Amino acid sequence: MKYTFPKCTEDKKWVLLTYSEVTPKPISYTEDRTNISRFIIRKEQENMPLKLMYITNNPDIAFIAEQAGVDRIFVDMEYIGKTARQGNLDSVQNHHTAEDVKAIRNVLTKAKLLVRVNPVHEATNEYSSSENEIDAVIDAGADIIMLPFFKTVNEVRRFIACVNGRARVSLLLETPEAVALADTIFAVPGIDEVHIGLNDLSLGYGKTFMFELLCDGTIEALCLKLRHSGIPYGFGGIASIGSGMLPAEAILKEHYRLGSSMVILSRSFCNVNKGKNFDYIREKFEIGIRSMRAFEKEIAVHSRYFEENETFILETVQEIVSRIKSGK
Repeated sequence: MKYTFPKCTEDKKWVLLTYSEVTPKPISYTEDRTNISRFIIRKEQENMPLKLMYITNNPDIAFIAEQAGVDRIFVDMEYIGKTARQGNLDSVQNHHTAEDVKAIRNVLTKAKLLVRVNPVHEATNEYSSSENEIDAVIDAGADIIMLPFFKTVNEVRRFIACVNGRARVSLLLETPEAVALADTIFAVPGIDEVHIGLNDLSLGYGKTFMFELLCDGTIEALCLKLRHSGIPYGFGGIASIGSGMLPAEAILKEHYRLGSSMVILSRSFCNVNKGKNFDYIREKFEIGIRSMRAFEKEIAVHSRYFEENETFILETVQEIVSRIKSGK
C-alpha cells in the first residue's frame, strides 16, 4: 500500500513523500512549521469564502448570477482542438467571442470578468494569432485572462508576455506535460493564479472519472507546490449542494482541506438551457449560492476547531519541554 504525505525538508521546502509499505514510517518534522499540517492543508481564514465562477455569454444570466453572489463571470472563447479532445464527454463546449465579452462587461458592476482564450497558437486562415486574440479580449474589458491546455514553459511565458500586465493572468493546468513541469512553470514571474482543470487532465492520465485525481494524490501534490509558490489556486467544478454523482458537499470540503480559493459552478448548478424563465433562474441562483455559503461557514467552524487544537498542543508541548529542560 502506498502512503503519500507532505514533509518539510531541511531547506524549508515542502515535498510529497511516498512509502510503499504496510505501515508508514514515522515522519520527523523540522522546527519550521507553516499553515500546512501533516495531512491537512488548511485554508487561511482571510481567503474565504471561495470565489465562485459561472460560465455564460448571456448578459441577462450574467447579471442574475452577479446579483446572487457569483464572484466571476466566465466567458469561454476556447474552441481550438477542444472537440477533438472532449468529443466523447458530456462536457460544456462553448465558442464565445470578443463581442460576448463586451456585452457581459456592460452589465457587470461587482463581479470580475474572466475570459478563457484558446491555447497558444499562430494565425491561420481560420483564426487570428494568440497575440491578436488576447488584445481583442483586453480591449473588450476582460479583468482576468485564462490560458488553457498548455504543455510547455515557453507557452506560459509567451502568454504572460502577450497579456503584458494589462489583466490578471490565470493558468488552466490540465495536461500531464504541464504537471511534470509544475515546479518550473510555477516559478515563472507574472502568474496571478492557477486553476487545475479536471476534465482534460483526467483524460490525459487515462482516468475513468475526473475526480479520481482527488484520490491518487495528483491534486494534493499540485496544491502543495502552489501553496509553497504563493500562487492562489482552485480546481474543477461543483454542482449545487445536495446534488452531484460525487456529492457537492464532499467536494467543497476537499477545497477547504486543500487550501483552494476558487471553483467553477458546473452546468448542473443552474442549467439555463432547459428553457426556464428568468424568475426560475434567479431563484435557482439565489438558493444555490446561499446554500453553498452556509455550508462553507460550517466547514470553517470545523477548520478552526482543528487549528485551535493543534495550536494548543504545540504551545503545551513547548511549555512542557521548557519545564523539563529547566528542571522544574
